[in-house]
Amino acid sequence: MTFSPESLCRDSLEAALAIDLQWFAAEDEGRTEDASETKIQRAREEEGRVAKSQELIGALVLLLPALLLAFLGPSMLRTCIEMLRFFFTRAVELDSVEDRLVAGLFFRYFARLTLPLVITGMLAGILSNMVQTGFIFTTKPITPDFSRVLPRFGQYFQRTLFSVEGLFNFIKSIAKMVIIGMVAFFLIRGEMEKLINLETASLWLGIRTVASLAIRLLIISALLLLVLSIPDYMFQRWRHLESLRMSREEVKEERKLYEGDPFVRSRIRARMRQMMSQNMAVNVSKADVVITNPTHYAVALEYNRKTMRAPQITAKGEDEAALQIRRIARDNEVPIVENRPLARALYAETEVGDFVPEAYFTVVAAILSKVMGINEDRRRREAQGA
Repeated sequence: MTFSPESLCRDSLEAALAIDLQWFAAEDEGRTEDASETKIQRAREEEGRVAKSQELIGALVLLLPALLLAFLGPSMLRTCIEMLRFFFTRAVELDSVEDRLVAGLFFRYFARLTLPLVITGMLAGILSNMVQTGFIFTTKPITPDFSRVLPRFGQYFQRTLFSVEGLFNFIKSIAKMVIIGMVAFFLIRGEMEKLINLETASLWLGIRTVASLAIRLLIISALLLLVLSIPDYMFQRWRHLESLRMSREEVKEERKLYEGDPFVRSRIRARMRQMMSQNMAVNVSKADVVITNPTHYAVALEYNRKTMRAPQITAKGEDEAALQIRRIARDNEVPIVENRPLARALYAETEVGDFVPEAYFTVVAAILSKVMGINEDRRRREAQGA
């Protein structure tokens, strides 16, 4: 096999321009689960990581000072003329080195000209952040991280050039240039005749024409960039949630951390059921009603509207155990209600200590409302006997 110089050059160029497809792969391939509310809140409070669009901040910081400039422009121009007249008329009288009055007057004029715009820009930046993220204070983003001192060019180029974020930022930059360019083109074309005639116009008319054109360019561009910030915020929110995605192992570990180990919880429930079953006589005597099959199943329910969110299963049994529950209920004057479908369903779907499922709330509520008067009379007699 022979190799020509042309083929060798071509192969070398292809190898140099080859891009590893792994650069376009997801950063966290094993993270398939959506981020939990706990992780999102922890990232917000501890790390300061939130979804935020810099385009919205930039648009508002441009728009609000531009509106203020359009409103205060004549007054600021008069202040500027007043400042120039004052210093030029006293240029030979004042010593700018020794006379402190000069510096004081200069800074006073400077503050009158710049402070309104500076304060408005700061308030616009704070407002745009508050609208997106609410109030959040953390020093984590500004904490020095010396691991970032060494440049990682591979990760940088992967993130900025060969990723969805890089592609979106590129398109966004092109869109901003197109927006500003089109606005400037149409505004200047509409005022072309006035601009051509400025050569023969007065100085004041020239300043007013150019200033009006510039302020309209700023306001219209800021409004269009504000519209552009909406898809940018949606994209940043999507990227933020994608960066917080979790693996299945992380989901399990977080669930164990905040809800407890499922094995431990099952052991606790089993122990509670065992204790309640051992205290069947006491539990049935305190029940509000016993629902029977009538012979094969019996389920005792207790409900205290002040301390319980729903009626609770305090005892249940089948055959001999059901017979014992009915006998204890009769001895303690606990109402016994026959409802075959409800008794079978509660026995099959619940355990001792569980609350009645929501699907049976209506039926159980109707039963409890009927026996409530009987239970009140029973408790009243017990209190009088005591």
